[in-house]
Amino acid sequence: MKKMLLTVAAATLVAAQLKSQTIMNLTDKEQALVAIAAHEAKGNMEALKKEVNKGLEAGLSVSEIKEALSQLYAYTGFPRSLNALGALQQAVKERTEAGLPTTKGREADALPDDYDALKQGTEVQTRLCGGQPFTYTFAPQTDYYLKAHLFGDIFARNTLSFAEREIVTVSAISALPGCEPQLKAHVSGARNMGVSDGQLRDIPSVLRARVGEAEAVRCEQAVASVFGEPCQKVAPVDFNVWPKGEKNPYGQYFIGQSYLADLGAVVNVTFEPGCRNNWHVHHGQVQVLICVAGRGWYQEWGKPAVEMKPGTVIAIPAETKHWHGAARDSWFQHLTYHKDVQEGASNEWLEPVGDEWYNQIK
Repeated sequence: MKKMLLTVAAATLVAAQLKSQTIMNLTDKEQALVAIAAHEAKGNMEALKKEVNKGLEAGLSVSEIKEALSQLYAYTGFPRSLNALGALQQAVKERTEAGLPTTKGREADALPDDYDALKQGTEVQTRLCGGQPFTYTFAPQTDYYLKAHLFGDIFARNTLSFAEREIVTVSAISALPGCEPQLKAHVSGARNMGVSDGQLRDIPSVLRARVGEAEAVRCEQAVASVFGEPCQKVAPVDFNVWPKGEKNPYGQYFIGQSYLADLGAVVNVTFEPGCRNNWHVHHGQVQVLICVAGRGWYQEWGKPAVEMKPGTVIAIPAETKHWHGAARDSWFQHLTYHKDVQEGASNEWLEPVGDEWYNQIK
């Protein structure tokens, strides 16, 4: 009996540990701020409105969301910020008309008459940079705007905490291609502003689930770089351009995970890094592949592999044994369709492309 009780206790402990591993360090409100900020940066107003509604349901106030979107003009520009504020205003109007609860929230406290934005902003920026003063001597006017306006005027508004503002900033910059140096700087700065390492590790998970793979990968790589951890350099693709679709129902003929999106005249196939299909033959029809995103490989039996990049078009003759799939370090998307289809055309799946074969490709 005693042994049984110990076994039950051990099982309970393991279950509790597993459950704790799935608990996010970000609150529901903070997760909403992540998604809202990223969609604002992408300019995706339809997705932004959905996340605004989720945020309001999670307990965010209109004032908090408004504050986040207003702050982001300094990072994403006035056009996206104003569009996002308009989307927020429309969402609030629709909720009010539908009788849904919406918390207005409070505005920021008024600043004292003798408030010195440049002085306060310099202190805030110094804390963000880890205690080292930062002066942008190459562009003194930009240095002043950063200190006095961004970190002085905007960060002084106490509708959001410093930590919340950095969660918003990291999330937004993760959605901006080509801004990796600033992203890494803000991941580092977020730690100095009270964002925990656990919260920073959670941001990519939220981005992956509610925004996109490309945004999540950028954030993961920045966090790993700042934390001094290894991170595989995987090139993502933007599923807002070519949809990812659903899990491939022919997955038994693939190594790794792939997805299909039926676009009507063509099908978009998405391969995760390293994913490839088995050797196969199209009987009585020509298959056409058009790479639209990422990087992958096409290979005919007995011939060298051909690299596929956006714009690569390959027409595969009927009765040709071949395979195609993603590179090890990149997602891969190609459109596919068949032409010159003969009566009784079919597809014959053959042996997998094993690691010993795939890993020889350079």
